[in-house]
Amino acid sequence: MSKPFEAWALVELFGHNRIAGLVTEAELAGGKFIRIDVPQIGDTQAVTRLYGPGAIYGITPLTQETAMAVAGELKVAPMSAWDVRRLALPAQTHSHIPLGADEDADSEDDEEEVSAHF
Repeated sequence: MSKPFEAWALVELFGHNRIAGLVTEAELAGGKFIRIDVPQIGDTQAVTRLYGPGAIYGITPLTQETAMAVAGELKVAPMSAWDVRRLALPAQTHSHIPLGADEDADSEDDEEEVSAHF
């Protein structure tokens, strides 16, 4: 049995995206994922991302100091305020936005229309 991978690294993703942080292996729903924990750097919040191996183009191991410097330049952020606003649901609701809901709900009318699906 091999030791699980754990290293500070730059992860290059298909679609020309890059993320740097502490890279480990994770298993979710029976599948293997790569977990990247990006530390808080300056005013950018810490964030954790999970990616399937098929989304990864390359992994470059780095020292912690270098990975943190790269992460500071890349400024990977958690969900944006726009994302969270679209997910704002009453606390007792454990529902989701139904398939086919208008994904461009930028106006108040559109938001009311999406909310009506719950």
